[in-house]
Amino acid sequence: MSTAIAIGDRMVGTGHPVFITAEIGINHNGDLGIARRLIDAAALAGCDAVKFQKRTPELCVPANQRNLVRETPWGMMTYREYRCRVEFGPDEYADIDRYCREKRILWFASCWDAQSVEFIERFNPVCYKLASASLTDLPLLERVNATGRPMMLSTGMSTMEQIERGASGIAGDRLLLAHSTSTYPCPPHELNLRMIQTLKSRYSCPVGYSGHEVGLQTTYAAVVLGADFVERHITLDRAMWGSDQAASVEPGGLVRLVRDIRIIEAAMGDGVKRVYQSEETAIRRLRRHEAS
Repeated sequence: MSTAIAIGDRMVGTGHPVFITAEIGINHNGDLGIARRLIDAAALAGCDAVKFQKRTPELCVPANQRNLVRETPWGMMTYREYRCRVEFGPDEYADIDRYCREKRILWFASCWDAQSVEFIERFNPVCYKLASASLTDLPLLERVNATGRPMMLSTGMSTMEQIERGASGIAGDRLLLAHSTSTYPCPPHELNLRMIQTLKSRYSCPVGYSGHEVGLQTTYAAVVLGADFVERHITLDRAMWGSDQAASVEPGGLVRLVRDIRIIEAAMGDGVKRVYQSEETAIRRLRRHEAS
């Protein structure tokens, strides 16, 4: 039985509703208006939270890539300039914080470096998410762990040994593990959804699913397999410019995703066989011989 963990005013774990996060990430393309529209879509769909990504470009962009010139919607620019262009600063995040409170939806972020953790801490986040790429960054894990907040640890492109090493330093009452495959978009045969059950058998913490596939079917399957929380990237339009857009869910799909997850939860039941009152009429009409 997994330990339930509080994320804001929600409990996450066995016996509680699936915690649904709409990952905005950097699909806002540095535009606060787009970020607000994505928050609107997540709130309308009934998601529990939205998630952003926060980086310090000077620390996160590899030296051999900083001056590589690439084509962007804002013209030709170096990779470092592009990374700076899509990052939100204090004013934008203050607006996001106010707007999410107004919409009554939680928000948090994946921080890719210690300086970004310091930045996000000023907003008193309900938790942190560690991206799969950061699972082996032990100094970053230690810094996030030092905040004392719940930590969702994504496990894409990782071995079981790496997962164990990353999870070992996090207090059990604050650890959440997310099964994931870090391919964008991910083909179904590489999703390996039974890993949700494998992680549940090894760890007494909430286990969830962070999906990067096209479509919704496999996210539903993750819920049936026991995911305590799910996360999907969202976008206004999958044809928009950006590396994560194609593996994201559009607003209409997000509404269906949340609606259907709630229906699946209601349908799963508790596994105890019972005769429902609604069946009594069928018993009287169809049963000719009723065993005592």
